[in-house]
Formats: sequence, structure tokens, C-alpha cells
Amino acid sequence: MRRCAACDRRAGGAAALQQSQAVWLEVGALAGVETEALRFGFDVVMKDSIAQDAKLEIIPVAGQAWCMACMKNVAIQQRYDSCPECGGHQLQVNGGEELRIKELEVV
Repeated sequence: MRRCAACDRRAGGAAALQQSQAVWLEVGALAGVETEALRFGFDVVMKDSIAQDAKLEIIPVAGQAWCMACMKNVAIQQRYDSCPECGGHQLQVNGGEELRIKELEVV
């Protein structure tokens, strides 16, 4: 995690903002991110930065995959799950791998 470099870039540079109030992150179920570790790391990394008082809001994104056997988009909990519709294992992940900044609240 970079020291709020992403905050600076999204808001047009460090000179454009004085303080960040909140950061909303989309975190996919298949992204391999432990959200409690992310929360702890966020607080540590943002200390003494323009985002030191910012709240971290995590928006969970469900895992999704395309089943090649039954030709449907299905929800999955983890990689290598079988298709809940047909039981097949030919799944192509197409959602839930996200880890992105959705929104910044700045002053």
C-alpha cells in the first residue's frame, strides 16, 4: 500500500486537497485480500498523511464465473469451486477479483 499516492493522483495532486475524510474500496471475494489486515494496514500507512483521519469503507464484491458447461454466469465463493448449477469445473472467473478505489471524500 502506497502512502496515499493513489489519493493524490485521483484528486489531482497533493496541492489540490488538504484532507481526506473517507476512502471506499471495492474488494472482491476472489482478490486474496484479508479485510481485517487491510484495515490495520490502512491505519498504519495513512498515519501522518493527508488521509490520517480518513475512514476506510470496504465494499465487498461477490465472486462470479462463467460456466462453460451450462453456459451461465454463476456466483462462486472461492476459486476452484464447482458450478452450483451443473457441478462442472470448467469455470472462467469474470468477477470478484477487484481491489480498487471506488470513491474518495476529500475536503
